[in-house]
Amino acid sequence: MTHDSLILDIEEHPFAQYVRILGKGKKGSRSLSEDEAFAAMSMILNGEAEDLQIGAFLMLLRVKEESAEELSGFVKAVKAHAKPPFDMNVDLDWSSYAGKRRHQPWFVFSILLLAQAGYRVLIHGASGHTTNRMYTETIMSHLNLPVANSWETCRSQMDQHGFSYLPLQIFSPTLAEMIDMRNTLGLRSPVHSLSRLINPCDASCVLQGIFHPPYSLLHQEAAQLLEYPNLAVIKGEGGEIERNPDNALTVFHCQNGELSQEEWPSLFPRRHVKAKELSAEHMVSVWQGDLDDEYAEGAILSTCALALKQLDLSLSQAAAMEKATLLWSQRDKTKLS
Repeated sequence: MTHDSLILDIEEHPFAQYVRILGKGKKGSRSLSEDEAFAAMSMILNGEAEDLQIGAFLMLLRVKEESAEELSGFVKAVKAHAKPPFDMNVDLDWSSYAGKRRHQPWFVFSILLLAQAGYRVLIHGASGHTTNRMYTETIMSHLNLPVANSWETCRSQMDQHGFSYLPLQIFSPTLAEMIDMRNTLGLRSPVHSLSRLINPCDASCVLQGIFHPPYSLLHQEAAQLLEYPNLAVIKGEGGEIERNPDNALTVFHCQNGELSQEEWPSLFPRRHVKAKELSAEHMVSVWQGDLDDEYAEGAILSTCALALKQLDLSLSQAAAMEKATLLWSQRDKTKLS
């Protein structure tokens, strides 16, 4: 037996290089470049990475905290795999991945008002990855609002209603599975951030709600790299795109590559007490005008106004609120009956 025959020649898994970049220790590790992030996510989406590698990859990113370049690379890979129809004609991309636990998802009614105004809104999200939350897909199904099971159904619903909810599972099942890993890994991962940024139909206007304020700048910078022409990020109620009218609001913009911030004042001098329970029946009563709920109407109108101002940059805050209020007064109260 020669000396050479005692040396093992084991081929490294191609994805291992990306785990190594992130996990080589305090001095040796670094963030992925945008191209590396694109390549790594492409491998994951193509089924070319092992589950063990994906878990390690996500948690190393979680500990390090993702960079704008990494998010941009990840999103570009997902967009390349999503392959929506080319004739969706979406005005506003509305991501919904957090779920609500303190207040009802009043933003659903804001979307109804936007559709009433003639805008086409694509809602995309994921459900069930965190306990004790009311998810958008669940409440929309309960209210008999359009939830799509394919791109074709989504397009039909958009044409008929002006909006549609498309589950992440439909256009990126692998990404949906990665979000569901939260219950296995015990922590959120960068998938929750990148999902909000996907904008699968390349809408010219993008709204995003985040929960942790430091992510605002990260999403701004990622949108800049993705060359999104018009994006706004807010610290939304529960992490959704919904304004809490009791608080002043900072809106983080990325418009034609320029980053800026805008302040919106609170609507009420005192904070409202949160609802004792989240009830769909309560939401229907508010929509139909059978129940007065100052907080709910404030959330609906101010969230709608935020979207209207983003869709029409010539509007002032006051004009946007006035338009939202008019839409609310003209709503079809029988729509949810």
